[in-house]
Amino acid sequence: MSDTPQLPRFADDPNSEGRRSGDPESWLPSWLQSRQDHRPKPPDAPSPIEEAPEQPLAQEVAPGVHTAASPVTHFHSQVEVVAGVVEQLVLETRKRDVLEGEELDRVALLEQPFVRDAWTDTWQEALDPATGGLRAPVLVVVAPRAIGATTFALRLLAEHTTPSTTLVKLQADWNSPSRTRLPLEQRHAFQLDLKDPDTDRVSADFLTSLGKHAEHLANCRSYLVLTVAQEIWEVPGLVARPGVQVLRLTESPAAGPVVDAHLEAGGHHEPAKEIRASERALSQLRGLNAVAAVQAVHRIVAVWEEHRLHRQAPAPLRSGADRDAAKTFEDRVLEALSDWRGELDELFGDRIVAGGRTDRSLALEDRYLLLSLAVRQSAPVSLVSADTRQLQAAVESVNTDPTAGTAAQAAFASRGLRRRIQDVGATVDGRDVVLFDRPAYGRAVLEYVWDNYEAMRTPLLGWLAKLAARPDPTDPVVRTLASLALRHGTREHLNKLAELTAPDLLGAVLRTAVHDEHVGRLVWATLYQWADTSGSAPTVVSTCRLVLADPEVSSAAAKMAVVRLRRVAQRTTDPAVRQSVLAVFEELARRSAGRARLVTEVGTWQQAKSSSRSGSLAFLALMSVDTPGLPWLLSADAPGIDVQRALAELLGSPETAVETIPRITGWIRSCADDADSDSYAQLRDQLLVPLRGHRMFQAGMNLMQALTGSVTAQGVNIAEDFYQHLVRAPFHKLFAPDGAVR
Repeated sequence: MSDTPQLPRFADDPNSEGRRSGDPESWLPSWLQSRQDHRPKPPDAPSPIEEAPEQPLAQEVAPGVHTAASPVTHFHSQVEVVAGVVEQLVLETRKRDVLEGEELDRVALLEQPFVRDAWTDTWQEALDPATGGLRAPVLVVVAPRAIGATTFALRLLAEHTTPSTTLVKLQADWNSPSRTRLPLEQRHAFQLDLKDPDTDRVSADFLTSLGKHAEHLANCRSYLVLTVAQEIWEVPGLVARPGVQVLRLTESPAAGPVVDAHLEAGGHHEPAKEIRASERALSQLRGLNAVAAVQAVHRIVAVWEEHRLHRQAPAPLRSGADRDAAKTFEDRVLEALSDWRGELDELFGDRIVAGGRTDRSLALEDRYLLLSLAVRQSAPVSLVSADTRQLQAAVESVNTDPTAGTAAQAAFASRGLRRRIQDVGATVDGRDVVLFDRPAYGRAVLEYVWDNYEAMRTPLLGWLAKLAARPDPTDPVVRTLASLALRHGTREHLNKLAELTAPDLLGAVLRTAVHDEHVGRLVWATLYQWADTSGSAPTVVSTCRLVLADPEVSSAAAKMAVVRLRRVAQRTTDPAVRQSVLAVFEELARRSAGRARLVTEVGTWQQAKSSSRSGSLAFLALMSVDTPGLPWLLSADAPGIDVQRALAELLGSPETAVETIPRITGWIRSCADDADSDSYAQLRDQLLVPLRGHRMFQAGMNLMQALTGSVTAQGVNIAEDFYQHLVRAPFHKLFAPDGAVR
């Protein structure tokens, strides 16, 4: 049986007696045929509801042949030759599964702080001296990570394309670079980051294909700038191709001017003045790359706010240490900008005293304590103590060597907790609340241990996963999990975290990372791979739900989330996971933007571009949209969905009929309660069309059973009304409304 539902053609049915398909009493012969279909069949006979094999999302039927969605048209040879004109070429490109992007505000982009000093020569190299515009339609900017290549590319497009050109930042949601996935629009300037070593590695073949794409861009007066991480650039000896220019960035702008520009642009004039006057602070900034410089700005602003509040606080509320030696703003900034490597080398060094020098190396139990404080910052002493014991147990549980004595004996033999807390730089107030007011130092401690003690990484992740009380992206434990697991920009620790963490918590961790410009692509690619794995599918659903629930989510991020939910729906055999995808879709259906995305998903399904599993779930979710009168899908505001065709396919499968019938009964009862009888009659007449289709006997019986006892506002028995319209009068004596033979 085909996956595409078709209404019965009664002229070809030997039981139809020549009746027209629109005859309201022409349904029963299909029921009788359906009952005959349930007779025992030979073992090799195919099931009457067997699904056809799923078709790939896009398939090229032969080399050089391209197919469009609807109406189906075959183009031989190259598309651009057939199109002939730019408008047709752009239209054909839109029919492909091209990358999504987010439009940028040119004015806002130009108002952002920008320092060009180290990039001046490369900037001029990209420009045509005669026109002042870009020299080539396609620019490839090769640069080390974290030096600001994306900022360079976007600013270049903002300054040197016409005001009528739309700026778009693309998201490379693909398995490998492909020219066919690149969008094409008139007067558009696209920017795309290629940084993932697994999915973005640039080859010579891809660059060769960019030459043809450059021609199309030039015809459309459009541009594309690719920023490529240096380590995934496989063609260092590239010979220049027409329309494609390769640029190289080797260093960031000086960090001092970058920090100053960002502080001034953000209105933080006073701290900017203080930083400019501090040679020690400027010395700390030297050598930072662009990303680290921007991070330093955030730390400076936070320190300034802390310093300002500290000065305004009454003296009795300040701790004794602060009264004895109040820190200046410069002191606080130096602490915030320091990586603390020298001090941490001492704290985590060997416990050896030489030449009368005081040994600062921490005992093992104090190292556990310092890590606990680095995560919590401020918490009751009892909670810090419990966290420390959990960490020690987690470390000892992965150690195969037997330990001497019990944990309780070791803890009892050590110094008192209050003294240990003071030794690692924290304070305890009279209410036994410990305060470790050193966020920058705490971050440095965690990163130091992560980088220098590889054996500690797995127990650290497991310990942090247990510390998180709830899957809240604002929880400092959740933020710490995300920063450590993604610190080196690889999937290794994400996979380990998936083994140690519940799906909801891991979803919250990944939710904090998907929007990060440095690791977001890695997280999306990992989620795409996990969508194929039954054990990881709940995490994919949880993460995508959080992304889609954000009212400020970009269209590109929303599409990537829906793509991964679609993949889960296609692959999963777990009913619980399927229901979780449906629940996310139902949440989407409650918002107008979400409904538009679901409508697109259903349209893709009905155009046979994707699996019915995801499209049918999207349709079921849209059925839950509640409106007065007719259901939303059948109302005047309805989108372009073939509702009768979708219902025919869903009711024709026992698996989906179980989910569909309760929603249909909800529609019917809602219209039946309306004083206006026309809405019920209109709904009934539209539902009769799919119910008269082939092999709908069981679905029709189940629907009428579900409607038993329901009446309209005018007193009409709904189950009996459907029975009268579906079953021809001569057969009323044969079949009861419940399907039983009389």
